[in-house]
Amino acid sequence: MTDTALPPALDSHTLLAAAVIVHDKAAGRVLLIQRGPEAKFAPECWDLPVGKADKGEAITTTAVRELREETGLVVDPAKLKIAAIIHGAWGVEAPNGFLTVVFVVHAWTGDLVNAEPHKHSQVAWFPIEQVPSDFVPTTRAALVNSLHGRSAVMSTHGF
Repeated sequence: MTDTALPPALDSHTLLAAAVIVHDKAAGRVLLIQRGPEAKFAPECWDLPVGKADKGEAITTTAVRELREETGLVVDPAKLKIAAIIHGAWGVEAPNGFLTVVFVVHAWTGDLVNAEPHKHSQVAWFPIEQVPSDFVPTTRAALVNSLHGRSAVMSTHGF
């Protein structure tokens, strides 16, 4: 293995993604997106802002970029805290497995918009006690654990 080669678990066949829990503690709410009807994965389900890492991109950079691209909100990568790690043996766009790092953040700038209406039906704030049930199960579990002050490392068989 050369210095630039990735270990087998993180080779180009494993999808690396970042999700962000934007938790407004003062208002008791969280930011969620609703996937559009044409989504490849979990159409019309609610989810966290989430997206795939670009080749060679730091996972915190992925989180900041995806949040901005999807919602217009900007966060300082230094303020991101790991809330959960989700590992799956396979996924819709990841037949050889995926790893999603879920971050939580409590401070941001910018105005909330649905910056990708071709991908998402809506983006909205939800009271923490009213998180929808039609939600991607793994990220919902990460969200609920985070809201209750618990961290979680989850493994799934795939999505």
